[in-house]
Amino acid sequence: MEKFISVIIPNYNGSATIGKCLEAAFASVYGNFEVVVVDDCSRDNSALIIKQFPCRLIELKTHGGAAKARNTGVLHSRGEVFFFVDADCLLSVDTLSLANRAITEADHDTVIGGTYTPIPYDKDFFSTFQSIFIHYSEIKNSGRPDYIATHAMVISAETFRKAGGFNEGFMPILEDVEFSHRLNRGGCRLVMDPGITVRHIFNFTFKRSILNAYRKARYWTTYSIVNGDILADSGTASRELKVNGIAYWACLLCSLLFVLTGVAAWLFLLAVFVGLNIFVSRGLLSEFYKTRGFQFALPAALYYLLLYPAPVWVGTAAGLTAYVRQRGKCG
Repeated sequence: MEKFISVIIPNYNGSATIGKCLEAAFASVYGNFEVVVVDDCSRDNSALIIKQFPCRLIELKTHGGAAKARNTGVLHSRGEVFFFVDADCLLSVDTLSLANRAITEADHDTVIGGTYTPIPYDKDFFSTFQSIFIHYSEIKNSGRPDYIATHAMVISAETFRKAGGFNEGFMPILEDVEFSHRLNRGGCRLVMDPGITVRHIFNFTFKRSILNAYRKARYWTTYSIVNGDILADSGTASRELKVNGIAYWACLLCSLLFVLTGVAAWLFLLAVFVGLNIFVSRGLLSEFYKTRGFQFALPAALYYLLLYPAPVWVGTAAGLTAYVRQRGKCG
């Protein structure tokens, strides 16, 4: 049975991608769906592009953030199932069909997540690195994911409304993580379906990749401290990434001590930390190789092991600082 699905898309200054997003949505082979786009007071020509498609467009008068845009989309939706997706993501022709089958076969109050395709829309190095990283991190615990991301979230209208929707007063990002944790505490089951995929448009450069790592780490650190799950294996905030960060500092310290003392034992310890890090990260490194071969996997591994931890640590420090300041104000 084809359930009526509302595809809900928040848009903010998404003129570079929203047209491609809507083209992909309306190319679906699924027959029973609507598309609701909420424009979050964009300053570009997004609304003009959206109006070229047979979707319902809701234009907010003030910028309220993704959580408010999604909640507003729900208020104007008629579906018995909601499919949340971002304005820079492209549905495959069978994405909605797979989503319908998954939620039809699932138990009551089950929330289903999809993920990015390993190869993104833009196939440059940093975009591909990010897409593989997120794809691997989201599906490795598919039976019991820590959260469901809103780039591909399938949820019944009843379950969404019972949970109260997204927290509009939350952080600028991670509202889907907070919502997922709230759903889980309320007795809902979270499940990842690796077959439900969307292609993401990253347009990542080295700078954008670094800034993304910093921003995610900053807000994730603050939220994780408050939520009491700083060590959780949670999507891209995985245990592998956390071991990678610890090994990064351990290797720097061993290198410094070798330079200062000339004692070869520090080089041996350095090799131990490198080996441990590679062993813990072997799943992700293998995914780099399986997806794009050795010529991609080698620089991707070097980037992940040697450079990526730096902005993550800077973001972690910023998140910890923000938490301490917040506690100081509350105290």
